[in-house]
Amino acid sequence: MAEAAGQPSPMMVVRRMRFGYPDRLKAWWNPSRREFSQMVNAASLAMPFLEPYLIETMRLAKARIADPKLSAEIDLYIGQESTHYRQHQVFNRRLAELGYAAVPQMEALLKADYAGFAAGKSFAFNLAYAEGFESMALAMGHFLVADRVALFGDGDDAVGSLILWHFVEEIEHKRVTYDAFHALDGRYWMRIWGYLRATAHIMSRTRQGYRALLIEDGLWRSWRSRIALAAMLGRIFLRLAPRMLRVLRPGYDPREIKDPGWARAWQRLHNERPDMSGVLDMRRLAEPIPHLLELS
Repeated sequence: MAEAAGQPSPMMVVRRMRFGYPDRLKAWWNPSRREFSQMVNAASLAMPFLEPYLIETMRLAKARIADPKLSAEIDLYIGQESTHYRQHQVFNRRLAELGYAAVPQMEALLKADYAGFAAGKSFAFNLAYAEGFESMALAMGHFLVADRVALFGDGDDAVGSLILWHFVEEIEHKRVTYDAFHALDGRYWMRIWGYLRATAHIMSRTRQGYRALLIEDGLWRSWRSRIALAAMLGRIFLRLAPRMLRVLRPGYDPREIKDPGWARAWQRLHNERPDMSGVLDMRRLAEPIPHLLELS
């Protein structure tokens, strides 16, 4: 399938990142946005189970695809997703060390969810779920990059860098599951079902997770915290909804969606300096990319 005119997709790169978390890392890694911190933490708990499930689904897809270019892109997609979930495992272990009972509980639920999908659902469902998740992740990536200063500006450098790197790569590999889905299925209604199912599942489990974490923090019944949470959810909805609604169009193609300039700059700099740690200075997120990085 041809790239959208005017903006060919960049070559995917499997990056080996290094995020060193402080010894006294707190769950509220952004102290000015405690509720957002726990929302991100809850979403992170899914990654070591979701992404291996996506990887296995795409390996099965690759076995059925004859196009060598798409097969090579699936290999790169798998490489990126493998790096993502391993980095989230490291971060999640740090959360577990803080003593939250919700962490192992949510991990057990998520493990069972994705094992059940892999074993009990059809290949068509799993492929549609994979494409649905990636469509949602693309929308989320654009939102996080656009709103990065407000969301991460007062936060821990390593945690913010982990999330922004992850979603820069979600933007970078935006077309792979879409192309695999259209090569092997292509039904509009199945694509939409996978999108709605993946979105509902991830959002439901994430809410369950951050609710449990905030309960353990003693914040769930705090009216100030509930107002802050409602404000954050409203902010996310207003900025994310237009990006997510466009996925519902029958002619939707992720190639039509122009990559954020900030994400492209991050990719270019890493390609020029593959030795860079990838850690950004969260207090300088509004500045040009080269000024943000701690190179090692």
